[in-house]
Amino acid sequence: MIRVLIADDQALMRAAFRMIFEAEPDIELVGEASDGDEAVRVARATSPDVVIMDVRMPGLNGIEATRILVNDGRPETRVIMLTTFDMDEYVYDALLAGASGFLLKDLPPEQLILGIRAVCRGESLLSPAITRRMIETFVSRPRASVATPDARLGLLTQREREVLALLGRGRSNPEIAAALYVSETTVKTHVQRILAKLQVRDRLQAVIFAYEAGVIRIGSPDQ
Repeated sequence: MIRVLIADDQALMRAAFRMIFEAEPDIELVGEASDGDEAVRVARATSPDVVIMDVRMPGLNGIEATRILVNDGRPETRVIMLTTFDMDEYVYDALLAGASGFLLKDLPPEQLILGIRAVCRGESLLSPAITRRMIETFVSRPRASVATPDARLGLLTQREREVLALLGRGRSNPEIAAALYVSETTVKTHVQRILAKLQVRDRLQAVIFAYEAGVIRIGSPDQ
C-alpha cells in the first residue's frame, strides 16, 4: 500500500482527493492537513510515503513545510507539490526544498494516481515547461553557487556525467538511451548509480545538482 497525506487549505479539494484515493486498491489515505504546520505534525505522526502538498497555504506554506520534512531525514517520504499553474513562481524554491515534482490541481484523476506511483518508484514529476522555467530561474540568479565545484562530481564517470547532463535537459530514459546509443536498462543503471553517488533523493534533485555544480553550461547547445 502507498500511504498518502493530503495538505491543502481547501476542504473541497481535500474531499475530492479523498474520493479519488478511496477508489484505488493500492493507496491508503493516512491523514489530511489544512496548512503547513499541520502537514508537518501529521507527517511526523503517520510517516506517509507521499505527501500531496499545496504550494500556497495559510501560516507555514507548502515550500517551508516541505523543507522541514526533508530536513527531518525521512527519505521514504516524497513530496508532490500542487499548483494552479505549471509556471508557478515558486517552482525553483520548492524543488530546492526537496519536492519530488509538481502536479496541476486540474489534472485528470488517473494522472494523479500515476504520479503518486511514479514518485514511489523514485521517479520525478517535472514537465518540460517546468524544467525550462527552472533553467530560466537559475540563469537569472547569481552564479556564485557554481564557483566551487562539488566534490561529489568527481565520483561520477564520464558516461555518468553525460547521462546527468541529459537528465538536466529534461530527457526521458528512452531519449537518453537513443542519444547515447545504449539500452534503456543501461540508462536506468547509470541513473541509479548517479543518485547513489550524489546522495540525492531522486532524479529531480540530480537535475538541480547538475545546474548548481555547473555540469550543464548555460547557453550550450541543446539548451
